[in-house]
Amino acid sequence: MLVQHLPQLLTQRIVLASASPRRHDLLRLLGLKFEVIPSTFAEDLPQGQHTPGSYVVETAREKGREVATRLATGSVPAGAPPALIISADTVVEIDGEILEKPADAADAIRMLTKLSGRTQLVHTGVVLFTQLAGADAGATDSAMKETSFCETTRVHFDDLTAADIQAYVATGECFGKAGAYGIQGPAMQFVKGVEGCYQNVVGFPINSFARRLGQLIDEGHLQL
Repeated sequence: MLVQHLPQLLTQRIVLASASPRRHDLLRLLGLKFEVIPSTFAEDLPQGQHTPGSYVVETAREKGREVATRLATGSVPAGAPPALIISADTVVEIDGEILEKPADAADAIRMLTKLSGRTQLVHTGVVLFTQLAGADAGATDSAMKETSFCETTRVHFDDLTAADIQAYVATGECFGKAGAYGIQGPAMQFVKGVEGCYQNVVGFPINSFARRLGQLIDEGHLQL
């Protein structure tokens, strides 16, 4: 785990390649200090060529690589090369369909109607980029070790009426969230139960992240 390494991690440059406020909040609650450099990757991988799990991992990988390249080429604020870049992507799966962020209110209503009264899978892909031993400060993202994993959580929704869905969508809280809902907000009332990591549904699997990063430290892939 990370708790014994936090004092040393606070001295390292850590970059989060995500604009998600939920991920920011979870990582800060963990005790990490980091800077946010959102990725500009278009997130347009062909879904038909991936399982939902591989889709989120590869999207996270491309997001992290894009930020790593900008850091290496100096197109973002200069500084010491980051010891760690964290990237992630989250989707909801139902009937084999990947639900990302809704395009508009009609799309949000479609997603929530499909989720009503059913069990969905929430997948988060995470990729951790660490400097390879001996890599110089001017190296590109190809000189970084990539460690990836996917966390999956089962979420059981209660039956929702059309009025429930329309009222929730009208709040605007559904936008910018995979599957058109945020479990940490008013939509928590829709959830009958969760099997697996709750934080994963919020947007970042803290327990798996802490274990994987702790392993990288213990194995010498992230030197503090």
